[in-house]
Amino acid sequence: MPEGHTIHRLAKDYATAFAGPPVQAVRATSPQGKFADAAALLTGTPLTRTEAHGKHLFLGFGAAEPAEPAEPAEPSEPSERAEPADWVHIHLGLFGKVTFGETPAPPPTDTVRLRLAGETAYVDLRGPTTCALITDPEKQAIHARLGPDPLRPDADPQAAYRRVSRSRTTIAALLMDQKVIAGVGNVYRAEVLFRHGIDPYRAGRDITPAEWDAIWRDLTGLMREGVRNNRIDTVRPEHTPEAMGRPPRVDDHGGEVYVYRRAGKPCHLCGESVRTADLAARNLFWCPACQQR
Repeated sequence: MPEGHTIHRLAKDYATAFAGPPVQAVRATSPQGKFADAAALLTGTPLTRTEAHGKHLFLGFGAAEPAEPAEPAEPSEPSERAEPADWVHIHLGLFGKVTFGETPAPPPTDTVRLRLAGETAYVDLRGPTTCALITDPEKQAIHARLGPDPLRPDADPQAAYRRVSRSRTTIAALLMDQKVIAGVGNVYRAEVLFRHGIDPYRAGRDITPAEWDAIWRDLTGLMREGVRNNRIDTVRPEHTPEAMGRPPRVDDHGGEVYVYRRAGKPCHLCGESVRTADLAARNLFWCPACQQR
């Protein structure tokens, strides 16, 4: 399942393709047929705003003229456009994929849930868990049930810590709970805990305020870098393959990491074998020697 940085990157890329300036009306179709009625309502309407919260993507459509373009914002910020009349809510889930291309668009396959086509670009959405046309109150209800997102400017890390500090659940499970903190997935949870030497099985209530502040700041920086590079890299400069004289990682997920999907391999720092176990329905990875706090 894509982690939060991927969804923020998609919000930025959708805005670049369609939200201008100048804003352009798009043609929406659903070759698969499951979104056909909503697509018909959106056709001829400009996409005026894009937004992400955790693993949820929101595309805002409205007929109002766009505001004057502002200075380029951080990828985590919603694109600055007029308020939309309708939102398309997308959650990719495990199998969702988004493909961008230039016009003229080729004929779509019957697996495309939603195609948006403009003057110069088209985007195909396949296999999402959720693709629904929603109202603004429905959108706000989704935000309300999600925890703060390190990539959003409105995020409150103390709101997350209040839940963490009262919980006997392991910190590794809490980091994957989207009601506690939105956007963190299996890679970021394993890597940030390693970077701070924290045992993934420690209870949330045993995480100190200083440790939580450090975790939050690190997640914010790592995930912003993920948005910029469209991949996850978590090793510090002194631990890159070039700096350590070791072979680069070879993995479909790409990116240099410390422990994620490295079970049984030696830790880059201490040489101890990286361990794995099932936790919160996902494979957890950690170094038992480096993560004893």
